Amino acid sequence: MIEEIVKYNHKFVANCGYIPYEAEKYPRKKLAILACMDTRLVELLPAALGLKNGDVKMIKNAGGMVLDPYDTTIRSLLVAVLELNVREIMVIAHTDCGVKGMKPGTIEEHLEERGVTREAIHRFLEGGHGLSFWFKGFSSPEASVRKSLKILRNHPLMPADIVIDGFVMDVHTGKLNPVL
Repeated sequence: MIEEIVKYNHKFVANCGYIPYEAEKYPRKKLAILACMDTRLVELLPAALGLKNGDVKMIKNAGGMVLDPYDTTIRSLLVAVLELNVREIMVIAHTDCGVKGMKPGTIEEHLEERGVTREAIHRFLEGGHGLSFWFKGFSSPEASVRKSLKILRNHPLMPADIVIDGFVMDVHTGKLNPVL
């Protein structure tokens, strides 16, 4: 698959396919969106929000969530705010998320099934990382958004004037539902 994508890329560049996507590095809408990496949101999320290339900073991860005040999601959002003129942040989870209900024990089983040795797993755990922290699911997308909002709004490095709101998107219709 990677080979096919690279082949397509060469044609895309040769045909100047990039021209309609040219944009500044600063988001026109001064907005950052934290969303899930779910494949159903690749085109649905921007379409449902009326977004075009160059409008926003888009940060995606598994579950569209902030795990703790020191994770790379916070780093990305702070860079967007402090260096790229972002003034508002939207946290968008979605219905039918694969992270909902995810269990660290199942992830450990999957690691072993994929050939990761127990020794490698133990070395990882000895390094101060816990599978239960990295691979813990959530009970509902609303609960996940609330947790992320709490971390973001209370983060000591997040400027107080940044507007931070949360939503859950329906993956079938694109409807946004606010999370209070």
